[in-house]
Amino acid sequence: MARRSGLRQWQAQARDAFWSSDGPDFQVTATPGAGKTRFALTIAADAFSRGLVEQVIIVAPTDHLRTQWAQAALEQEIPIDPTLSNSVPGLRNGFVGYSTTYAQVAAAPQTHRARVGRKPTLVILDEIHHAADGLTWGEAIQESFSDATRRLTMSGTPFRTRPGETIPFVRYTKDGDVLTSTADYSYGYAAALADQVVRPVVFAAYTGQARWINNAGEVVSASLSGEDGTGKNPRSKELLAWRTALNPKGEWVPHVIAAMDERINYQRTHGIPDAAGLVLASDQASARAYAEIVRSVTGDEPVVVLSDDPDASAKISRFRNSTDKYAVCVRMISEGCDIPRATTIAYMTSYRTSLFFAQAIGRVVRARTPTETATVFLPAVRPLLELAAAIESERNHVVAIPADAAEDELDVLAPVEADEELANDWQPLDAQAEFAHVLHSGRAVTAEPMRASEDEDEDDFLGLPGLLTPEQTATVLAKRDDEIRRRTASTRRTAANEPTAPAPWEELGNLRREVNAAVAAVAASTGEPHAAVHIWARSKVAGPVSSAADADILRKRLSALRGRLVKKHSRLSG
Repeated sequence: MARRSGLRQWQAQARDAFWSSDGPDFQVTATPGAGKTRFALTIAADAFSRGLVEQVIIVAPTDHLRTQWAQAALEQEIPIDPTLSNSVPGLRNGFVGYSTTYAQVAAAPQTHRARVGRKPTLVILDEIHHAADGLTWGEAIQESFSDATRRLTMSGTPFRTRPGETIPFVRYTKDGDVLTSTADYSYGYAAALADQVVRPVVFAAYTGQARWINNAGEVVSASLSGEDGTGKNPRSKELLAWRTALNPKGEWVPHVIAAMDERINYQRTHGIPDAAGLVLASDQASARAYAEIVRSVTGDEPVVVLSDDPDASAKISRFRNSTDKYAVCVRMISEGCDIPRATTIAYMTSYRTSLFFAQAIGRVVRARTPTETATVFLPAVRPLLELAAAIESERNHVVAIPADAAEDELDVLAPVEADEELANDWQPLDAQAEFAHVLHSGRAVTAEPMRASEDEDEDDFLGLPGLLTPEQTATVLAKRDDEIRRRTASTRRTAANEPTAPAPWEELGNLRREVNAAVAAVAASTGEPHAAVHIWARSKVAGPVSSAADADILRKRLSALRGRLVKKHSRLSG
């Protein structure tokens, strides 16, 4: 792989393009894992050596990333301060710049504007699409950095913005009803794969039957991949099947985590001894529940990284430098975090924007050696399969996204949790997991029979290009499905040391049986007919007959009946 001055070929080309460009703004789109940080810090070093600037300001989405920027800059002998607060007017001694967050800039844009006004400044805006999270953020960076000498904006993938919500310092082209960012230099996944800068990705899609209760009290059942495998579930049913599958109380999640664990274990014994997996969750409650499933299914203690955890940055750093197998995360590792040993993702979040998906997949594509591959386990639902197909399309130069993908505006949809009208109609019951297919060249590849003469050990080479065809890879996963199902069922039974609370309808049934048993006991001790004892119980605790009574009434009647038995026993004893 050609390098210049220690740079990858694309970084050297982008560097030349930056210094050949006119105007203060330069925009780079480079696939996640390609090395945008190294490129940007090289530009900063150039700017200092040319005498063009006297300070650099780096804006990142999160506190963790601004610290990561400072660490990377220090390795390039560019001391920047990741702890400079808005209350401090200027740089502390010993620093030539600082890293901050979009939120911090928005809190005090006049402070950052004043700092820029004191010295010629290079501003690096990392993951610039975050400035569209609110108009105030865009307005803040406009106010803060309009007077900068040069501005370098970067993103991991092209992004779309609605008219009226454009981000300062970004160039756009018209794309239907929205605007698409236009880069001065682009380095896509296909080029990075050819340069062996990123790993090839294998997408393993898992379907399954999901059941839930709607607002009419009816039990609804649907496959994740569509009714009867047609992929034609109505949108609402598709989303609810997806949500039900991701519910930690069902069987889908532990099944997929077990499949993921097999993949990581094989990698660890065949050339990637520190291979790690990331489990991406939609919210904190799910993350904690998924972590418990990881413990019970794999026997490994996962690192749990939550967005509002003050120790989140330290946890990510420790995980990056450790040999721990799993991290369960909510958004924290969706973009920007550098964990090269992470090779596998369980995509168990309902976020389905193209930007989030690409950034999430970017966490496992950073290549270290040419033989490493990445595996993504995901629900076999149409929105995610179309996003995966987009990555496959760029890799293979063959397949385009299905023509109807634009109908759902996949890259501007909110997460499933935001569909309030669906949330009100949904009570999950259970979901089973079943391997569906491997995504290859934009098509769903299902299992094919393997030759009897093939060595069964070859099954373990899951997803290694050149060793198994896509059909054989699909066959390997399909063959293991039954074994994984038995394993997870056994694990969950073993883990269930304490009895679970019965469902409301189960509790009512249990109480009715106890009431009937108590009636029978009273009737046997007094000689009264059962009907007469039931009438007595209803006289003590008013309400409908047992078959229509609620749990509170049944408990009170049961108490009255048992009290009568105790009194009868006491009289006999006396």
